Amino acid sequence: MRELRADFPGLGTVLQAYLKRTYADCVDLSGKGSRIRLCKGAYDEPAAVAHRDPEDVDVAYLRCLRVLMEGDGYPMVASHDPAIIEAAGLMARETGRGPGDYEYQMLYGIREAEQRRLAGVGHHMRVYVPFGEQWYGYFVRRIAERPANMTFFLRALVSGG
Repeated sequence: MRELRADFPGLGTVLQAYLKRTYADCVDLSGKGSRIRLCKGAYDEPAAVAHRDPEDVDVAYLRCLRVLMEGDGYPMVASHDPAIIEAAGLMARETGRGPGDYEYQMLYGIREAEQRRLAGVGHHMRVYVPFGEQWYGYFVRRIAERPANMTFFLRALVSGG
């Protein structure tokens, strides 16, 4: 990443907090100029490499997010989880980050009111939009890889976002 950033300064990467290696990756990659998108993780990985319990995933996410917020890069908080969003705001304040020093990211159509609220109070809010001819296949793979993702979709469908 460091070598690539020399030629492509806007380059970032995605780390999945549920992977057991991710904390070390956050420590290694969170230096000056880094752009790290932290998500919980959506694939069905074995327990040898990934946390399986949702509470363990949340703990791992917050631990990794702390490293990123205390680092010299630009953290990207990819989550729809209200507790994660609240914790990110608190960590940002504790580490002296202003709204332009990190961003939130959510999928299009999920928690739209929260997306508007965050943007409305000055936070950078990036909305992830699967696009193109393969969008449906992408959607189906997300559900197949982790059936719990269907819960997010159904809630958004019923609540209108």
